[in-house]
Amino acid sequence: MRRTLYHKEGFGFRVSGFGFETRKPGCAVSASPPNSKLETRNSERVTPGARRLAPGVTLVEMIVVIAITGIIAAAVAIFIRRPVEGYIDSALRAELTDLADTALRRITRDLRTALPNSVRIAASGGVTYLEFLQTSGGGRYRADVDSGGGGDVLDFTAADSSFDVIGAMPAFAGGESVVIYNLNSDPTITTLNAYAGDNRATHASNTATTINLTAAKLFPFSSPGKRFHVVQYPVTYACNPGARELRRYWGYAISTPQPTPPATPNNVLLAQQVNGCEFSYTVSPTNQRTGVVGLRLELTQSGQTVRLFQQVHVSNVP
Repeated sequence: MRRTLYHKEGFGFRVSGFGFETRKPGCAVSASPPNSKLETRNSERVTPGARRLAPGVTLVEMIVVIAITGIIAAAVAIFIRRPVEGYIDSALRAELTDLADTALRRITRDLRTALPNSVRIAASGGVTYLEFLQTSGGGRYRADVDSGGGGDVLDFTAADSSFDVIGAMPAFAGGESVVIYNLNSDPTITTLNAYAGDNRATHASNTATTINLTAAKLFPFSSPGKRFHVVQYPVTYACNPGARELRRYWGYAISTPQPTPPATPNNVLLAQQVNGCEFSYTVSPTNQRTGVVGLRLELTQSGQTVRLFQQVHVSNVP
């Protein structure tokens, strides 16, 4: 059977058998068999093999990877273990050194303000005690009248309750004592011993030039340099290896026997991890005006030990 196709550019149409199709101007005409259905296809191209499944990992391969990773980790750990341990030990030793150095510096700073010949050391119950009288200043007292015959002279022949200061007046906060010509700290010697109190008097008030005492005092001897010292309070450093600590005590009453430990609420922890310590005090046999305090402090933590030793020169010029 002959098929006739009629096509017009403006309004195209096609007759094929019993099928009839129209299209809009400019649309392409496609031939289709009789009684066929129109099919719409996706313009995207399907990649060959896209539906193929991804390859998996077997159990044997996983075990091999885990075993190799463990071997590498063990080898790396062996090589970096020593450097890491060395770094940790060095950091710990540096920390212990800093703690010990800070404690010794604090003791040194306090010892430089100690009253001459007031340092004393005692040991009791495994604890070592270093005690001294801390001063806040001093000056020179008037020993003779001025050119006009005036001035309040400190009398050493009778009890006196006031005296003039030559030079600048030291600062007083309240509760200080005035000490003249201190030579001893031994509790068995009560002469010229500030702990015993024969050369110590309590400050009451002062003006710009004169110091007033709470009571008239007869000081036993005059100082060769006409000096007096202002004592604030006693200070004790207690090193207790049993409790692994170093403490500072202050502000307690002055007493002839050395208190061990001092009865005072004023105390502060200066260092921990204390494994041992040693305090010593030596006076030069050729120069009694110079004393040396030896300080040894040992700190231990996590198997690391640091030992520091320091010597402090104290002035014993009365």
